[in-house]
Amino acid sequence: MTILKTNTVSGIGTEGTVFEGDITFDSLNYMTLPKGNTTDAFPAFKGVPAASARGIFAGGISEPSPTRHNEIDYITIATTGNATDYGDLTATNQFPTAFASNTRGVIAGGYEHPALTNNIQYVTIATTGNAQGFGDLTLARNGPGSCSNSTRGLIAGGNPETDTVDYVTIQSAGNAIDFGNLLTSIQNPAGCADLTRGIFGGGEDSPTNINTIQYFTIPTQSNSTDFGDLTQQRRNLASGSSSTLGFWFGGSDQSTTMYDTIDYVTIQSTGNATDFGNLSAGRAELGAVTSTLRACVGGGYVGPSTPQTNIVEYITMATAGNMTDFGDLTVARRQIRGCSNGHGGLG
Repeated sequence: MTILKTNTVSGIGTEGTVFEGDITFDSLNYMTLPKGNTTDAFPAFKGVPAASARGIFAGGISEPSPTRHNEIDYITIATTGNATDYGDLTATNQFPTAFASNTRGVIAGGYEHPALTNNIQYVTIATTGNAQGFGDLTLARNGPGSCSNSTRGLIAGGNPETDTVDYVTIQSAGNAIDFGNLLTSIQNPAGCADLTRGIFGGGEDSPTNINTIQYFTIPTQSNSTDFGDLTQQRRNLASGSSSTLGFWFGGSDQSTTMYDTIDYVTIQSTGNATDFGNLSAGRAELGAVTSTLRACVGGGYVGPSTPQTNIVEYITMATAGNMTDFGDLTVARRQIRGCSNGHGGLG
């Protein structure tokens, strides 16, 4: 209990209470001022603001022939309109993975005809130009998933099916390092992140698609932990995040069924995903980019009559609902991947 002692109280009236003379107190506690500064106490978002965040879509394949692509497109996520040519990958590449810091986009793995690749390359997202060499994954594969915060990117699974998870420090070019393992060996999962937690959902554990969601603490090398389940078993889906929510878009089953499903979870909790809305049509092998407010998906496989598309569409992540048309990619293609400099993992 605090005891306030005073000799005289005066000035009670329109001026309120006025204390005069010496004031002392006896208390079991002491007032402690905050330590550090406002930047320490309230760290700024490290990504590019939602109004100017840029998303890039890289690589892919299209029919007939087939034609393999090295194109990189970009969009300003807050606007709508057609994508613009950004530059080229170091080689044609289908089904790589992509992740980013606030300055650098990284594209890793994939199929560089006629072989799988362990190549890692990068671009500086705010400028335009061709990709440059970064280093190598621990093993060559296509169809891995990935996620990142502002410093570290994780690359998980892939074809041939593996439970391998690699990591790189995004601002430091060099070879990937072993991080840990997924729950099982899978290909084509899709990952997203907040500041500390990376989550991967779906994929294929041959011959079965899975709906498993699993997570890692990005700063700590370890094996994954079960999180919950997607609403459907599916592979070849895309993913992205706000600073609190993780999303999965589309995907396919083992036959010809393409899903238009959008699922979401709260990243710092665990549990099953919840339905958010729908794509304009079911499709798989698509790419996604996000700011903290909006998610955009581009390209993909719709079905035998539409083996690739150039559609880009978007949602506002705070409001459940269906996708809205955004514009078109420069070239219709599938097995494409995306990343951005303003996604929710950059807190």
